[in-house]
Amino acid sequence: MKKGVILLSGGVDSSTTLAIAKSQGFECYAITFQYGQRNHFELEMAKRQCVLQGVKEHKIFNIDIAQFKGSALTDHTLDIPKQASTDIPITYVPARNTIFLSIALGWAEVLGAHDIFIGANIVDYSNYPDCRPEYIDAFQTMANLATRSGVEGNHLMIHRPLIQFSKTQIIEQGIALGVDYSLTLSCYNPDSQGRACKVCDPCRFRAKGFREAQIEDPTIYTAN
Repeated sequence: MKKGVILLSGGVDSSTTLAIAKSQGFECYAITFQYGQRNHFELEMAKRQCVLQGVKEHKIFNIDIAQFKGSALTDHTLDIPKQASTDIPITYVPARNTIFLSIALGWAEVLGAHDIFIGANIVDYSNYPDCRPEYIDAFQTMANLATRSGVEGNHLMIHRPLIQFSKTQIIEQGIALGVDYSLTLSCYNPDSQGRACKVCDPCRFRAKGFREAQIEDPTIYTAN
């Protein structure tokens, strides 16, 4: 069985990506990052998805990106935007996917895995530069130049199966694969009970996806 390393945050996109990798016959190794994000509840959701989806091994990797500040996701002095932006928003975490993919690449090489899965998407997303297909393609090129595996001819592939999917299509795909979305959390700024805020970008995209898919949204939102 082929081994695949899946970047798993515990949200809709990454949980669906995990299900896709599993449906393609991969033995799944999930990696979740605790990087100083406000939404620490997503870590618990990632753990639950790993159990539900039969992951072979799940690592939670601690890396304190919050030391750098510069993002509303890691700097509590900055407010999470309540309005959509056409620019790169303040919730962008500098170099986050580069850091995450690099660590996943190291684990993949140790495992003898040649496939990494990431739930990046450029349809319903927040204009992050490290979600674009050209970025992921460039990282794949770099990975095959920078690793013993790649140099020896065992080329690595970065899979981004959701890259051109709308949130509606992602949810429909996940439902078809049996993903339990009640055990996912997308919100950037949940309250102390883990309830979603309803107003941040991921909450809006998520609600729109369920509404357009005509599927009941299992998300627990705040009363506001």
